[in-house]
Amino acid sequence: MEHQHAPGEECPKCWAKVSTPLFCESCKAILPATANPSPFDALGVEPSYPIDAMALRKRLLTLSRQLHPDFHIHADTGTRALAERNTAELNAAFEILSDDFRRADWIVKSLAGPSESDERQMPSEFLAEVMEWNETVEDARDAPADSPARAELDPLATSLEEQRARVMSEISDRLVPLPEAHAPVLREVRRRLNAVRYIDRTLGEIAELRLADASSER
Repeated sequence: MEHQHAPGEECPKCWAKVSTPLFCESCKAILPATANPSPFDALGVEPSYPIDAMALRKRLLTLSRQLHPDFHIHADTGTRALAERNTAELNAAFEILSDDFRRADWIVKSLAGPSESDERQMPSEFLAEVMEWNETVEDARDAPADSPARAELDPLATSLEEQRARVMSEISDRLVPLPEAHAPVLREVRRRLNAVRYIDRTLGEIAELRLADASSER
């Protein structure tokens, strides 16, 4: 079985320290990464909930240029296959870390916090609001496009977006610094993630109704 490389280990070809298990930036060797490197390891960044979005994208582009299969078109079959696999790992890592919700969700799971199926509750202050959101959306769904009920969707969407920002800020406060594994705060974060998931679902329903209205006007 071939050896697999993790950040901080030495490249087997040039012995330089590697910052990502996918690639040696010193000698440009593509490395056989661990089966499931963490998204932080894959991109070679320190584990943290706050992310510098511009720096993260720059890091992605830097590694992508070196890992892209087209860059290794004249290499042997094994190298090309490894380039494709590592490029997929890199892109998957970026998709997680560049999204505030998915990044928090991954961190909670990685620290042995509860999953969505383990903890289904939301913070108690959301329960009454959820009923109001549902009622507003259902009233609008059953009403004509130019009705007052449909007009209620715009202020609701604005309110939901503001609440999402507030809850994500609360999540950030609880993940900085990163908690210990199994810490009770991870359950609090999961409940807030459940609220954000519901907010996003409601915003999606509003967007669908808006799209239907726009289509009917054509």
